Amino acid sequence: MEKNRKIEIDTEIFDVMVADDSHERYVGTILDTIEAAAKVRGTGIAKRSPEYISQKMKEGKAIIALHGEEFAGFTYIESWGNKQYVATSGLIVVDKFRKHGLAKRIKHAAFELARLRWPKAKLFSLTSGSAVMKLNTELGYFPVTFSDLTDDEAFWRGCEGCINHDVLTRTERKYCICTAMLFDPNDIRCLEMEKFYASLSKKRKKKEIILKQDKNGKEKSSGSI
Repeated sequence: MEKNRKIEIDTEIFDVMVADDSHERYVGTILDTIEAAAKVRGTGIAKRSPEYISQKMKEGKAIIALHGEEFAGFTYIESWGNKQYVATSGLIVVDKFRKHGLAKRIKHAAFELARLRWPKAKLFSLTSGSAVMKLNTELGYFPVTFSDLTDDEAFWRGCEGCINHDVLTRTERKYCICTAMLFDPNDIRCLEMEKFYASLSKKRKKKEIILKQDKNGKEKSSGSI
């Protein structure tokens, strides 16, 4: 009976923010979570070193989510081809914090950060996860062939840490287990989806503020004599 008891999590306590060097203490946990997620999926997530993740934090190219002081989720941003292409990678959420919309918040935050820092760049994603594909679609990404992605060798070398890398090499980068998706700022379809998302995002944030104000008001009322 105890196993089936639902764990109540206050989703308002999730803080989703741009990571910095103060978050380096979470690097070990982040890498362990990425490795565990790859094993559960049975598909590839490119491995990264502790130094690599730390550098992303120092450069302000990562998004981290915390539940109080506890690590909850993460993603990072990479730029390729002289910053003509940008990718958000390694999206993870700790198991017990899933099904609370946290992956969406992290993905959207990374998208907004990428669009702010590289407004003219093409944003792309290589993923085998259906949930990430759905998030990409909501943001205006469209499926493309691998030839539409960056030809920067540094990016493709990053796939060498994936368990499916042999598929990529056998097909001469024509396809793999992952699906390629692209947000092109010069494509009107992408911009229309981005505008639509921005409108929904404003409404969501406004609703969150109202709910938080209502909650704080109730707490003050119950605490008063």
